[in-house]
Amino acid sequence: MNAFWSGYIALLTLGTIVALFWLIFAFRKGESAGTTDKTMGHSFDGIEEYDNPLPKWWFMLFIGTLVFSIVYLLLYPGLGNWKGVLPGYEGGWTQDKQWQQEIDQADAKFGPIFAKYSAMSVTQVAQDPRALKIGGRLFANYCSVCHGSDAKGSNGFPNLADSEWRWGGDPETIKASILHGRVATMPAWGAVIGEDGVKNVAAYVRSELAGLALPDGTEADLVAGSQVYTQTCSVCHGANGEGMAVLGSPNLTNSAGWIYGSTLPQLQQTIRHGRNGQMPAQEQYLGNDKVHLLAAYVYSLSQQAEHLAKQ
Repeated sequence: MNAFWSGYIALLTLGTIVALFWLIFAFRKGESAGTTDKTMGHSFDGIEEYDNPLPKWWFMLFIGTLVFSIVYLLLYPGLGNWKGVLPGYEGGWTQDKQWQQEIDQADAKFGPIFAKYSAMSVTQVAQDPRALKIGGRLFANYCSVCHGSDAKGSNGFPNLADSEWRWGGDPETIKASILHGRVATMPAWGAVIGEDGVKNVAAYVRSELAGLALPDGTEADLVAGSQVYTQTCSVCHGANGEGMAVLGSPNLTNSAGWIYGSTLPQLQQTIRHGRNGQMPAQEQYLGNDKVHLLAAYVYSLSQQAEHLAKQ
């Protein structure tokens, strides 16, 4: 901001405050010293307004707000290029400096705790109740917006509380997914295999690979669908449809891992138009130590799911 506009804003702001001070005291002069029976000369529905002065506490509240505004404008930016004189902020207060100061304080307080767990394996951390509580809070802050507060996901976001994993569910792979993120693309096949191909292969995947019943009245050629699958789908999903962790391609024999839905129309939509998904990399935001705790928490959820499945 150049000097002209900086001075203009400062003058306008300070001038407004001075004008408000004058306005309050100017009207205060004409008020009567105490209560009176004199009215303002107008009434509404038989109710008249008395010409009594503004209560003193109310007047002082007005003065207090103006004094507060002056103190605020001295401490914080608000007068053009003026940076404020709030202690502890070199070059003036900004929201970025405030955020960094709070992060530094948190790191100094909690850093040793994170470092302690970072020195342990993900499996060991997953068995520590205190670590899991910390991991749960991190998950609620950073992951629940996509995966849900219960970690069971939603449309387009995988369920992290089961044993279905696209990229692998071992501790180190989970940590790598959080640290570096994942990018997966399902190509659109509608223009390649045609509408009949979409319907046939969708029916084949749902009924023959996943073992799910087709809706009544479904018209599809499962043999033709098998041929389409072999020619276009097996290279990523495998000959048996069990997926490939190296590509992040889902297991088609278990609909629990179909994050875009398992109904026949949803499956057709996925094949026809494709899907694009991205898990953002968290390393630059959270750092290795916090991701280590997060990985342990997520890993513990899948272990609970496997334990329940065995019972």
